[in-house]
Amino acid sequence: MASLYGAYRSLPLSASIPLTIALIIAFAIAQNVVSQLWFPDRKRPPVVFHVFPWIGSTVQYGMDPYKFFAECRAKHGDCFTFILLGTPHTVYLGAKGNNFILNGKHSDLNAEDIYGKLTTPVFGNGVIYDCPNEKLMDQKRLVKEAFTTKALRSYIPKFVKEVEDYVRTSPNFKGQSGTCNITEALAEITIYTATVSLQGNEVRSKFDDTFATLYRHLDDGFQPINFVAPWLPLPQNRRRDRARQVMEDLYIDIIRRRRHRANAGDQQQHDEEEESDMIAALMDGQYKDGTTLSDLHVARLMIAMLMAGQHNTAASGAWVLLNLAHRPELVEELWQEQLAVLGPGAELTLEGLESLALNKQVMKETLRLHSPIHSILRAVTAPMPVPGTDWAVPRGHVVLASPGFMARSEEVFPRPMVWDPHRWDGGAGEEDKEEGEVTGPTVNYGFGVMSKSVTSPYLPFGAGRHRCVGEKFAYVQLGATLATLVRLLKMEQVDPEADVPATDYSVCSFLLSIQYLFAPFERALANERCSHTVDVLEADEPCFDQVASPVKEKWVFLVRLR
Repeated sequence: MASLYGAYRSLPLSASIPLTIALIIAFAIAQNVVSQLWFPDRKRPPVVFHVFPWIGSTVQYGMDPYKFFAECRAKHGDCFTFILLGTPHTVYLGAKGNNFILNGKHSDLNAEDIYGKLTTPVFGNGVIYDCPNEKLMDQKRLVKEAFTTKALRSYIPKFVKEVEDYVRTSPNFKGQSGTCNITEALAEITIYTATVSLQGNEVRSKFDDTFATLYRHLDDGFQPINFVAPWLPLPQNRRRDRARQVMEDLYIDIIRRRRHRANAGDQQQHDEEEESDMIAALMDGQYKDGTTLSDLHVARLMIAMLMAGQHNTAASGAWVLLNLAHRPELVEELWQEQLAVLGPGAELTLEGLESLALNKQVMKETLRLHSPIHSILRAVTAPMPVPGTDWAVPRGHVVLASPGFMARSEEVFPRPMVWDPHRWDGGAGEEDKEEGEVTGPTVNYGFGVMSKSVTSPYLPFGAGRHRCVGEKFAYVQLGATLATLVRLLKMEQVDPEADVPATDYSVCSFLLSIQYLFAPFERALANERCSHTVDVLEADEPCFDQVASPVKEKWVFLVRLR
């Protein structure tokens, strides 16, 4: 040993430093492996074997979460722990796991410790995850008031007009033939339909220039590194902070002008449509303790609503069109459904949309197979015993639920990886209940009565106190977009041998994004359909969504002018 130490001391720094680092790494690896193989903690869920400490199973999980969950479940069962960037994440799959995590007590776990670092610099202080949980629940109650049936009914014609205007004016659809970037198109349509309905005409009128740039800069703040260090002086973080301040000022200016018009009693300038948008709902809202929302809090909640759900809805819409491109007969079936149920030339209404069964089934099947978020995380703040076992999840761990994994289970859905909207024909039991329908045990976390049950394998909007408050709005927005596109477009795959592109989990846009997907389109004259196809063209950098490198797949969009 003395001779080895002497030889080590005699090494130059250029050799001794790398050798020291290598020895430290080797020792850490050896200690990590030995502790897993010979000294496992029997009082905690089994740990997925990994060689490198801190890194753990990060790579395997990041490449394909669902595949990783399936492999771990086959070895360890529904409950297991894996290491993600140094933090133990305890996964609990299935209905019991969903109940354990999504219906967990706030005194035992919370979401703010997970997402607060990421969202607070974007939304601002005092709202969403930067306030006590009871205040967040109250904010969700106030936001939910803009999703009434009356409001949703008023949004439908706005959705239709935005989609029609986009197809008519977008460079993506110029001429009789060409190509269209699906993710870019759906991202733009989604943000336009969301702003014109929830944000009001003032915001929508500015979104082609001012707000679009600010939105992109805020969106850049949703980077994985900001889960850990949102304070880093990175260029995108500086743009994020400036954009939030400017956007706050813009919203406050809109709010003050509205208050001025209301106080002056100027009905000529008062837009009746303002009554149903989110700004109006929040301006008139009060917390349960009687305090009104400050203009700054209204502005910050509006920023949160602008960002919330944009990626999820846009990605879901892109998956709808991509799957329909592989099933062109379904596009025709959707069109024939509109003719049979609504009649030729009928305007789309909320009641009409709700009567389009296949239109709804296409959305539900897409959300089942392509769940917007594969992992729902909560920080454990008190030891949580796992029911039916001797295990307990200790404080400091993160628990992870994956309703999307259950939706892909052969135990629940026959041929789960096949996109088949007709699997929902005639209802499919518990998972086919109408969105928002409340049955069985209920609970009210402060923003309305909801079902406490999380046994359904179909939970695309989550469950528990953090269930998406805009679920009905999302269904109506996506449904109206799909119904309008079906009136305008015929989607057909050019290459009959090509598969639907797989999800690229290696690229993170907030929590999940999908690859660039290109779609050729052809424009058809009234009552005519073109039969020729075109080559894929290069697309520019997308305006609204940061996604992966281009994948040149061939899809065809045939536009109907009805």
